[in-house]
Amino acid sequence: MKLTLYDTAAREKRLFVPIDPRNVRLYVCGPTVYDFAHIGNARPVIVFDVLFRLLRHLYGEAHVTYVRNITDVDDKINARAAERGISIRQLTEETARIYQEDARALGCLDPTHQPRVTDHMGEIIAMIDRLIALGAAYVAEGHVLFSIEAKADYGKLARRSLDEMIAGARVDVAPYKKNPMDFVLWKPSTKELPGWESPWGRGRPGWHIECSAMSEKLLGDTFDIHGGGIDLVFPHHENEIAQSECAHRGRPLANYWMHNGFLQVEGEKMSKSLGNFFTIRDVLKDWPGEVVRLNMLRSHYRQPIDWTLKGLQESDRALATWAGDADIAGSGSQLAPTIAEALSDDLNTPAMIAGLHALHGEGDHARLASSLRALGFEKGDTLSRRRAQAIDAAVVETLLAARAAARKAKDFKEADRIRAELDALGVEIKDGPAGTTWDVKI
Repeated sequence: MKLTLYDTAAREKRLFVPIDPRNVRLYVCGPTVYDFAHIGNARPVIVFDVLFRLLRHLYGEAHVTYVRNITDVDDKINARAAERGISIRQLTEETARIYQEDARALGCLDPTHQPRVTDHMGEIIAMIDRLIALGAAYVAEGHVLFSIEAKADYGKLARRSLDEMIAGARVDVAPYKKNPMDFVLWKPSTKELPGWESPWGRGRPGWHIECSAMSEKLLGDTFDIHGGGIDLVFPHHENEIAQSECAHRGRPLANYWMHNGFLQVEGEKMSKSLGNFFTIRDVLKDWPGEVVRLNMLRSHYRQPIDWTLKGLQESDRALATWAGDADIAGSGSQLAPTIAEALSDDLNTPAMIAGLHALHGEGDHARLASSLRALGFEKGDTLSRRRAQAIDAAVVETLLAARAAARKAKDFKEADRIRAELDALGVEIKDGPAGTTWDVKI
């Protein structure tokens, strides 16, 4: 089966050919652990987990290496720790733990490696030192900066001219920069801030160099796929390419670049000022992780996604229908050929979901269950099933019988009262020619 992936650098779908089929390598930018991750942050977590699962299906579980980093050195972390009056270590440990719990609740596998910046300071300093020796970086007033003039094709991923990049970026204007677009590889730290000894004084790394150093350590100079959100194309991924390719004397950082689209909430950009800002943990309080996962996959990963209550309800009903007929809690997990084929076309998850519906419609419940487990739906946990478990069916049937008796006696006031009582229990009733049926409301 052939796998095609949309490569942001090429602006087209390309046949995926791994460097080494015995060790397919994937790197995805992970969280900066200063606060709970918001629901938009869940999209790359879920999308690239599906890619990880697909690669394992195609090449074997032992032949895929997935790295997702944890940034635990950052000015936002310093500020938030000071704001809360706790240590930086306490903040990063707590936030990283919650992130891991949220990712697992969303049905995601743990990556092969989850490196932390603080554990790779030696590699970071060594790469910066190499860039200085190669003339691609320079020291100025305690800082080390990457010189974009050392990279003639700087901007090739974003496909922007230098003027466009300057206009669109929040350029930190500093007198010690040779070019306004030069970016920081190392900066000095005061006594109050985290710092490490280096040839340029006590300090800490810039954001971009961290991923370059950690990916080099764990995946080599060139690896197969680099992923992340579309917002990371510039400047983060552009800068990763510049510094890594200079450090590796022109060798590419990654052969394929994949980026997921933005997320909106009910048709609007998510923001705290609009009151539509939700963390993953907020959403998981109201919805099972598997429903959130399925809802995130209803849109193709490269397209914008509109996060709506209606979408969650539809995802809940779909998963509840599948789980009602397929033994998802059983053993064995293997993608059905139609599901693997859909995902092999640039992770076409809408086609994947259509394929799951088709398996259900055909009554192929064994392949449906096996595919769902392989896709991270291992419990079939839905809101409707949770509520059904909390509702006493005998009580509902007793109330329906009392309502039927009231209607027969033309006591419609009592019948309406009982209907309201059922509604309060979370039960939806429907009257039809064959009698009254009931279901759990979502």
